[in-house]
Amino acid sequence: MKEALLYTKRENQHVDCFLCNHFCHIANHRRGLCGVRENRDGVLQSLVYGRVVAENTDPVEKKPLFHVIPGSRTFSIATVGCNFSCRHCQNASVSQPGSFCAEAVPGQGRLPADIVSGAIAANCHSISYTYVEPSIFLEFALDCMKLAQAKGLQNYFVSNGYMSAEAAKLLLPFLDAINIDLKSFSDAFYRELCGARLQPVLDTIRRMADSGVWLEVTTLLIPGLNDSEEELQQTADFLVSVSPSIPWHVTGFYPAYKLTEYPATPPETLDRARRIGIAAGLKYVYMGNRPGSGGENTFCPSCAAEIITRRGFSILKNRLLGGKCPFCDHVISGVWE
Repeated sequence: MKEALLYTKRENQHVDCFLCNHFCHIANHRRGLCGVRENRDGVLQSLVYGRVVAENTDPVEKKPLFHVIPGSRTFSIATVGCNFSCRHCQNASVSQPGSFCAEAVPGQGRLPADIVSGAIAANCHSISYTYVEPSIFLEFALDCMKLAQAKGLQNYFVSNGYMSAEAAKLLLPFLDAINIDLKSFSDAFYRELCGARLQPVLDTIRRMADSGVWLEVTTLLIPGLNDSEEELQQTADFLVSVSPSIPWHVTGFYPAYKLTEYPATPPETLDRARRIGIAAGLKYVYMGNRPGSGGENTFCPSCAAEIITRRGFSILKNRLLGGKCPFCDHVISGVWE
């Protein structure tokens, strides 16, 4: 355990947590909605500091980050817990672990130095904080990020975007890129399927874009729930209003966790979403979870030449020259080295 950041003490040994936009008021011997921050006699403790349940080497494209050092490897870590309760969670075994004793938290004991040395030994260019909402292990992530930056590694977040402005402020000096999951453009969707709200996610997207951190956005399209033409248009228009250069990943749903009654997303839905995004003015729109569709490739927004050819998480051909299109010299937005 480690004393948590971002909380204030109240009367009767209660505390207010402001790590994320739930802003939990936590009574003594209780936990916040994330399940991993516990009030112990008026001191908020992170139960998951250094308790790593996932530790893998991934292609950066898996995050997905398509405009960040293509073909590079990233060292991915997570603890248990999440501040969302998504019915369609793809990683429910770690994000929704159920009750556990504070003295027996799942995971292997790791120090920040272990994570950084593991990333270097695996020949990774970066560390990704992912699989669950990484802000729920902010204290451990920050210590890893500081050491990683000192060792020349980049730091990436794969996030639901529900972190508070105060949490973002702590992260930004050490964060190189982030993919935010914009699950829907409907507040009702967020409330009913995720136990959250839409507006804080939109605020985080703008905040990250304004900060200069490289930003990509993912939307998992669930048939009948968030894939209407109207909602896709709203999402695309919002992203364009933030920046036309934000890569938008529209990805295919597969039945999972508590949402098994809905079918997998048909390829034509992803293609429709991609066309809507491009017509709205987004320069880079990708189709995910459907390898070989052609919607995974990067095209020059100026001359339409195919710049990066992908299949799944693999780079088949990269024609970038100094971050520019080799055919018309147009700058392709991203972090290329």
